[in-house]
Amino acid sequence: MSRIGIFFAEGYEEIEALTVVDLVRRAGISIDMISVTEAGEVTGSHGITVKMDRTLAETDFSQLDMLVLPGGMPGTKGLEDCEALMEKLDEFYTSGKYIAAICAAPSIFGHRGYLKGRKATSYPDFESHLEGADVTGAAAIVDGNVITGRGMGCAIPFGLAIVEHFKGKSAADELAEKIVYSR
Repeated sequence: MSRIGIFFAEGYEEIEALTVVDLVRRAGISIDMISVTEAGEVTGSHGITVKMDRTLAETDFSQLDMLVLPGGMPGTKGLEDCEALMEKLDEFYTSGKYIAAICAAPSIFGHRGYLKGRKATSYPDFESHLEGADVTGAAAIVDGNVITGRGMGCAIPFGLAIVEHFKGKSAADELAEKIVYSR
C-alpha cells in the first residue's frame, strides 16, 4: 500500500494541506500529517491548529512513497529551514521518488535545482523562484517525479494529481465526480 508524508510547519496554508489529506484519504491512500516543529499540533497561517499524526523524528522515511509540501507563509520558510526534511527531500528527488509542492512551496524545489528543464507552477509571486523551470501557470503540473500546484484555489486539482499518480486517471476522475468537482 502506498503511503504519503505531508509536512507541516507553523504558518502552513490550511486549505492546501488539508485538501490533499482529505482527497487522498477518500481515495484510500495512507497519508501521515508530519510536524517539522516536533510539536504534536501545528497552527496554520489563519489560526487553525491541527493535530499531527507524528513528528519528523518519529517518521520512517523508508515507508513513504511521496513527500508533499503545502505552501503558506511563514510555513514554506519553516519547511525550507528544516535541514532534516531538506535532506530527505533531496534523497527522494535523486532516487526518483515523487515529491509534490503547492503555492509558495515549489520555490523550495526551485532553490534546490529540481525544476531545471521541467514544467512547473506556483503562486504567481513565487514564479521567479522556480529556477530553470518552464513556468506554466497551470493549476497543477506533473513532470517526471515532481508535482507542483499553483495555490489555494488549485488545491483540488493538485490533490487529484496526487491521487491520479497512485490510483490512475479513472480513480481520480471518479473522486472528482463524487466531490462534485469539474475537471
